[in-house]
Amino acid sequence: MNAPGTHAGNSPRIKLKLTPVERRASITLALLFASRMLGLFLLTPIFAVAAQAIPGGNDAAKVGLALGAYGLTQAIMQIPLGMASDRFGRRPVIVFGMLLFIAGGVMCALAPNVDWIIAGRIIQGLGAISAAITAWVADATRPEVRTRAMALVGSSIGISFAVSLVLSPMLVGEFGLSGLFWAISLLGFVCLLIAAFVVPGVPLAKAPIVQASPRDVLGHVDLLRLNFGVFCLHFILMAIFIVAPGLLATLGGYDSAHLWEVYLPVILLSFVLMVPAVFYTETRHAHKIAMEIAVAGLVVALALMPLASHSFFAFVTALVGFFIAFNILEALQPSLVSRVAPPEYKGLALGFYNTAQSLGIFTGGVVGGLLASYDRAPAVFLVSAALAFAWFLTARGFRSPP
Repeated sequence: MNAPGTHAGNSPRIKLKLTPVERRASITLALLFASRMLGLFLLTPIFAVAAQAIPGGNDAAKVGLALGAYGLTQAIMQIPLGMASDRFGRRPVIVFGMLLFIAGGVMCALAPNVDWIIAGRIIQGLGAISAAITAWVADATRPEVRTRAMALVGSSIGISFAVSLVLSPMLVGEFGLSGLFWAISLLGFVCLLIAAFVVPGVPLAKAPIVQASPRDVLGHVDLLRLNFGVFCLHFILMAIFIVAPGLLATLGGYDSAHLWEVYLPVILLSFVLMVPAVFYTETRHAHKIAMEIAVAGLVVALALMPLASHSFFAFVTALVGFFIAFNILEALQPSLVSRVAPPEYKGLALGFYNTAQSLGIFTGGVVGGLLASYDRAPAVFLVSAALAFAWFLTARGFRSPP
């Protein structure tokens, strides 16, 4: 009787609103996720310089290992902790991971040399809770609004990156490298309290007692496509930001202490331009086409960067285009994982997803650093564009969930 009127009237609008519980869960979990990414990003812009003040800090191999160890151990632990969150609940796994994060940060803050910082970073990385956080967001939200909730979590990566560029030089300049690690540990403690007492509890989806295995995820073609996508996305992010700061400094006359004046407006503008795309995707259920367009946009922005690298304004414009696509994909991809994966191994699937993300961060840093060491910034952009194009080809075969 009134079904057509209901459909044409208020029902869709109500469906697409985050409830208070969904909003609270999304915001607090995004804050937790941001703290994890800060643990990775805060060292990136300053560590190579600041480490020279401590024993072993002149050893480039050890400095690189200290930066990369976090990403490697994150990759190793995402899957087992994702599985644990399916069996024992999201909250206890996240609390356990935050305890490791804090312990590793304190070890780094007290470290007498680079070797102890490497050990501390390994311990920090062992608390790999990204999969559990993303699974908790999926548990706490309806499919109709999940992309918006995931956008909060996904955008926290870009925000963390921007914040790290502003805070890192300030903290090291004021308190030294040790003070930076104490700040990271304090942030971890605050987030531990949020995880334990603030994030609303959500029961795990009722599913058969099935012991899911990695083979379930590895045999799922669409999940593999999404994993390849997030690997590409974070490989590209780390690779281009090895050479982008130098280009901006040369073209715009910025030193490292003032590069945040460029990054922050670029990232904020890209967030503003991303929002209409996310809302359109939700209301039209156009996840597949939105992903394809965003990846294609990534290819174009990266392919133009070698040409744009001779002009400050052109390069900043290309960066805005890159981050619009990056933020859309950062919102879409985890939402698609949570939609595609069956409930009984959602956490495991997100564990694989976050493992691929961590491997992309590590590999992108290594490959980008090798290319940059030969003074080949254009090659970094072209390799990244080629990888994005390969991603575009695989994304076209993705079967969008209902």
